Amino acid sequence: MTILTSSQWDEFYCQHPHAHILQSGQWARLKSAYQWDTDHVVVGENGAQILFRRTFFGFTIAYIPKGPIGEDWHLLLPEIDAICRQHNTIFLKIEPDYWEPLPDHLLGQLSDFKPSKPIQPVRTIVIDISDEEEIILARMKQKTRYNIQLAKRKDIVVREMDDLNVFQQLMQATAVRDGFGVHSQAYYQMIYDLYAPSGNCGLFLAEYRGNPLAGLMALKQGKRCWYFYGASNDEERNRMPTYLLQWEAMCWAKQNGCEVYDLWGVPDADEETLEANFTNRHDGLWGVYRFKRGFGGNLMRSAGAWDKVYHPMFYWLYQKWMTMRNRSEA
Repeated sequence: MTILTSSQWDEFYCQHPHAHILQSGQWARLKSAYQWDTDHVVVGENGAQILFRRTFFGFTIAYIPKGPIGEDWHLLLPEIDAICRQHNTIFLKIEPDYWEPLPDHLLGQLSDFKPSKPIQPVRTIVIDISDEEEIILARMKQKTRYNIQLAKRKDIVVREMDDLNVFQQLMQATAVRDGFGVHSQAYYQMIYDLYAPSGNCGLFLAEYRGNPLAGLMALKQGKRCWYFYGASNDEERNRMPTYLLQWEAMCWAKQNGCEVYDLWGVPDADEETLEANFTNRHDGLWGVYRFKRGFGGNLMRSAGAWDKVYHPMFYWLYQKWMTMRNRSEA
């Protein structure tokens, strides 16, 4: 086992261009500002960035988002287990960076784990952007292609920006309209400051005559790009600014070497259910499915989340506490 420093982990991570962005050292540095500690462990060609958060009575919870990295965890998992025990961990949650079903050789290595509730979106739409722009557009719904062109004709302009104040204002407008919580401006600013210097964060603004209408933050790593955050106000919506905004972000990802664009979250239902209900449901992620489906792509479901429990009683108490907290915030 090798425990790596943050800089050593960055070197290891860069050797795995297909690794998920949530395993990047920048993500750990972001979370460190919000009460998460991090350990990095590597065994051979396999490694994991483990996030730890303190809970009650000196215990912690451990979380590996979209990892571990590598194709064979049978020597890595015991080392992760030892580190978790050192941190007095109640349970470890792993969300592998795989689509379902999880490969048999990895599933067999998770015999001490049980399926659990994921933190990251389970189902998403993934768009192949490796082809020419005309081919990507041709795969979209006709109405979406029309709206992209309509936005251009109606003088919507999309540009990259670095003004997180404007982005936060748009996020707040979206939260009020759609009834969901948003992060602080400091949170988005830190993401931008961590990823933009390496060219891995794109922050885009759609405007009409200089008036901000919609914003989008995308993060990329290797051949993949993720649409992480989007926002819009209620002005000039008939000009379809969000459609051109999303298209320009996809073009940015393509121009920067990405071949896959992940729309990052739709309702966790099969395609038949989604298509039968998207016109009359607007709760949760249903509100964005109607928009996202138009860009084409494939409906994908992740391999889910898996928990290893070290202290069953405290695990039960933690689950109860989280349920009560979620209800109070609803």
